[in-house]
Amino acid sequence: MPPNTLFPTRMNLEFNKNEDQVKQLIFQLSQRQKKVALGGGEKRIEAHKAKGKLTARERIDYLLDKGTETVEIGAFAGEGMYKEHGGCPSGGVVVVIGYVKGRQCVVVANDATVKAGAWFPITAKKNLRAQEISIENKLPIIYLVDSAGVYLPMQDEIFPDKEHFGRIFRNNAVMSSMGIVQLAAIMGPCVAGGAYLPIMSDEAMIVDGTGSVFLAGSYLVKSAIGESIDNETLGGATTHSEISGVTDYKFKNDEECLDHIRNIFDKMGGQPSAGFHRAAPAEPAEKSEEIYGLLPADRAKPYDMMDIIRRLVDNSEFEPYKDLYGQTLICGLARIDGWAVGIVANQRKIVKSKKTGMQMGGVIYSDSADKAARFIMNCNQKRIPLVFLHDVSGFMVGSQSEHGGIIKDGAKMVSAMSNSVVPKFTVIVGNSYGAGNYAMCGKAYDPRLIVAWPTAQLAVMSGAAAANTLLQIQVASLKAKGEVITPEAEKELLDRIKSRYEEQLSPYYAAARLWVDAVIDPLETRKVLSMGIDAANHAPIEKAFNVGVIQV
Repeated sequence: MPPNTLFPTRMNLEFNKNEDQVKQLIFQLSQRQKKVALGGGEKRIEAHKAKGKLTARERIDYLLDKGTETVEIGAFAGEGMYKEHGGCPSGGVVVVIGYVKGRQCVVVANDATVKAGAWFPITAKKNLRAQEISIENKLPIIYLVDSAGVYLPMQDEIFPDKEHFGRIFRNNAVMSSMGIVQLAAIMGPCVAGGAYLPIMSDEAMIVDGTGSVFLAGSYLVKSAIGESIDNETLGGATTHSEISGVTDYKFKNDEECLDHIRNIFDKMGGQPSAGFHRAAPAEPAEKSEEIYGLLPADRAKPYDMMDIIRRLVDNSEFEPYKDLYGQTLICGLARIDGWAVGIVANQRKIVKSKKTGMQMGGVIYSDSADKAARFIMNCNQKRIPLVFLHDVSGFMVGSQSEHGGIIKDGAKMVSAMSNSVVPKFTVIVGNSYGAGNYAMCGKAYDPRLIVAWPTAQLAVMSGAAAANTLLQIQVASLKAKGEVITPEAEKELLDRIKSRYEEQLSPYYAAARLWVDAVIDPLETRKVLSMGIDAANHAPIEKAFNVGVIQV
């Protein structure tokens, strides 16, 4: 049904304005995705393929089952970072959740067109995130290795710390002990410490003529011990398949190697499931595309989050929990692509409480925090995965809220959410500010997946609020030094502060640093959540739910 049959004329104009803006954001997203998919650029892709090698993305496409859904993790990792080093598109590694022979898995492929696949700090962080997804969901993981090793000019930010390069090999060992299948294909260089990653996997394959693995290359060997030897003889496919026994299989090209991985997956045994309930999937009764027109172009404007929810859930059916109490948080049960879910969402319209009067949308009050805590506990009791939809400004402040125990009730919600044993998934629709980000399961609270729409903003507070606060601090500092600031100079200073701060609010800024796993078109939300729950269903819940000590 077209929008003009759904809304009065005034609302139809507003709908069209909103739709135009969101579609522009979606177009910008698609352009960014196309650019990042080129990795190091077309010239480097040509040079890479001239060696008889597939690109990282071609390898993944060849490996995964044709016509099946995928979710890419960290496509925008590193965007805008390391400019003095020439940049690091996608962190120099491609990570995808997909299916091989019908089995869900994580695939990690070094992109040798980006600095020869060298590891930057964000590369290590992205690889660790891929392993984290594998560990949490007990998913098999496949490493397609083609890397020159640590990017030496930044070795101090990659090498020694707990969450640096070495953690990856520690994870290899721990994942093996957990029974998580790890397969590795050496399809290019595999150097120094990085040589341990494929060899600590269950099985290691190598491609003849292009794959090599050694702790030190020929130049370093010559420098260290005076031995003259070429890299192929030192650590090529023949050496490691016929002499050292380091690798298990040798193949003549990328395709033959990837075919073998598929054959291994074809013969793997089954595994227990968490038993999350799935009915026959159904599309929303309300058109999902209408989300574009329902999100206000002006992010300060109120809207009804239920309009969004009805366009995300199966048959547009939602069973609310305590819908007349704590109304600034919507809680209830629904299905997404057949999977049963508990939804916690910020209500953005103004509501009226019989106890406290009018309540602002997007703000968490004591009653809504109290309701959400109880709902989260109920979902854990019933083994129902949780979905958090963010458009939150934060918790309510002021004497009435403080005297009413907002900190106590907020802490109760955070405690219930933090200790949840059911998988949690987070979608940042609009604002995600301050402690509201925390209570609604931000990155620090272990969501299995966290994604943002292009309409999202993440920060400790809004751009306007932060800019004015920072301005007051700087003006006070200048006055303390005896300097006089004119209204014109003050406005220029405010604009400069606001511009810098608003750059940091962008979902792409967050995605570059892996604070979110992906920036997605709202219409991809159902797919991402469905694949996320499918992954989580591979990991039975082994821990009892216990919220610990909470304020009552």
